[in-house]
Amino acid sequence: MSGFLAGKSVAVTGAGRGIGRAVALACAEAGANVVVADHGVGMDGSDPSSDVAEEVVKQIQNAGGQAVAVASDVSTMEGGAEVVQAAIDNWGRIDGVVCVAGILRERMLFNMTEDEWDPVIQVHLKGHFSVFRAASAVMREQRSGSLVGFTSGAFQGSIAQANYSAAKGGVVSLVRSAAVGLARYGVTANAIAPVARTRMSANVPGDLAEMGDAEDVAPMVVYLLSDRATDVTGQVYTAVGGKIAVWNQPREIRSMHKDGRWTPEEIAAALPGTVGVEKMPLFDIMEQMANKAAEAKDSDA
Repeated sequence: MSGFLAGKSVAVTGAGRGIGRAVALACAEAGANVVVADHGVGMDGSDPSSDVAEEVVKQIQNAGGQAVAVASDVSTMEGGAEVVQAAIDNWGRIDGVVCVAGILRERMLFNMTEDEWDPVIQVHLKGHFSVFRAASAVMREQRSGSLVGFTSGAFQGSIAQANYSAAKGGVVSLVRSAAVGLARYGVTANAIAPVARTRMSANVPGDLAEMGDAEDVAPMVVYLLSDRATDVTGQVYTAVGGKIAVWNQPREIRSMHKDGRWTPEEIAAALPGTVGVEKMPLFDIMEQMANKAAEAKDSDA
């Protein structure tokens, strides 16, 4: 075991499989005590089982590390608090939380039902809030700690996952809000937008331009949890394969002005040549997908 996180207590949600599992194992390898939190549900949120968390705990313990399993449902406030409390009960403190837990229920927006919207928002977005809320209260008193959220490039928009995209956009704003609200207490908050082979990425519509493995994401999380990253906060990073990138901070980029209030007619005349629009990258991806489909159709003809 390395000492990059020696003496720290960390909780990881969604830690039974995929990226969460890789993160939990990497944290333990770096010397942290780890709460392996996983409700053990299917990809759509059904059929909970605690077995996956227990298996990861056994793997950590067999390697000489310290870990406990928690099967709480982080889409509830009680579940999020239980995840954080498990670290405090076992090791007396909580130094970092990593929220990876998520589910998918794909549907085009015009066909999506409330039953397909609500659970995705609850697991992804409220699942971050429930854990962040409980952890930040303790970290504020400790005057140290790290919150790590998991977003997705889908926060830019998604063709058939409006629920997932909205939740992941909410995670980015939650992380940025936590960063500015907790900075005075020595607590950091950052997000990872990973690209890795997991159960969930297998269902992403279209081909991903880049693809890595879950284990490629874990080192960046360990870094953000460490004392080497105490000045890093409010950031969104991509981790895929051997690439790590930082996303831009939202800001106004062009403006137009006049004395008094604009009329719709004036806006229509002036806006295209001054403020204009910013093209969504997803439209380029959609065009590439359409071209590939057309080429495939032509080759089959």
